[in-house]
Amino acid sequence: MNVPNFGPGTNPARLRDWARVVEGLGYDLLMVSDHVVITPDVAEQYPAPFYEPFTTLSWLAGITERVRLGTTVLIAPYRHPLLVARMAANLDQLSGGRLVLGVGVGWARQEFEALGAEHARRGRDTDELLAELRRAWADTADYGGGTIPIWVGGTSAPALRRTIRFGTAWHPLRLRLDQMRSGLDQLRTVAASLDRPVPGFAPRILLRLTDQPLPDDNRVAGEGTVEQVIGDLDVLRELGAQSVVLDPYQGDPAETERPETAWQALATTRDSWRRRDT
Repeated sequence: MNVPNFGPGTNPARLRDWARVVEGLGYDLLMVSDHVVITPDVAEQYPAPFYEPFTTLSWLAGITERVRLGTTVLIAPYRHPLLVARMAANLDQLSGGRLVLGVGVGWARQEFEALGAEHARRGRDTDELLAELRRAWADTADYGGGTIPIWVGGTSAPALRRTIRFGTAWHPLRLRLDQMRSGLDQLRTVAASLDRPVPGFAPRILLRLTDQPLPDDNRVAGEGTVEQVIGDLDVLRELGAQSVVLDPYQGDPAETERPETAWQALATTRDSWRRRDT
C-alpha cells in the first residue's frame, strides 16, 4: 500500500491511522514517497506538508509490528550515497529487518536546482548511489544493510539496465498491463545480453474502483470495477509479481483530507481477493 505522506490532510495522527488501517487489513507492505523541497513543480501534485520518508518510516516502525516499510521511490540524486546507506541500514535494523528501498531518478527540475543537484546527471547519480550502497553494505560491521531489498523504478532502457545491475526487483509505476508485459520482455532481453539473472517484479498500480467496467485498452492496472482489479492482480501474479503496491491517490491533494474513501477501497479489494483465492 502506498500511503500519502503529503497534502493538506496529512499530519502525524492521520499517518498513524493509515498505518493501523494498512496493518489491520492484513496488507504486508506500507510505502511512502519522497520529496525534499516543495518547489512549485512539486507542489502542483504533492503539496506541503510533505513528511520526509526516512523520518516518517522510522516513526511508523515504532507504531507497527508486522508490516514492511518502504520508499516508492526514494529520489537517489537528492542525498549523499553514504548518508542513504547509513539511514537505510539503521532503519532496517531498528525495524527488525522490515525495510524495502525503492529508488528512482526523480523528475522535478526546480527541486533539483534547489538542492544543488544536476537534473541532467540524475541517471548517472542514481547508478553511483546504488553502486555505493552495495559497497557500503558489504561492510556489515559498519553498516549491516546487505539484505535490504532494492526496487528500481523506471521504464527506459537505462532504467532496466540499472535494475538488472543493482536491483532486487523492477518497480514500474502505474502502467497498463500490456506496458508491463512489454517491459518484462525487455528486461529479460537485457538481462540475457548482460549475462545476468532477471530480477524480480514488484509493480505499483493505481487503486481506483468504479461502478462500471472501464475499457481495457486504455485503463491502467488497478483501475475499474473490483472484478477488473482482481483480474489485474491475477495477471500480475501470472507475470511473476512477488509484491504489488496499491496506490489510491488520484491526483487531487484534497483526497488526503478524506482517506476513508481509500480505506474502503482497500477493504473491498482485500475482501474480494480473499474470496477469489478461496
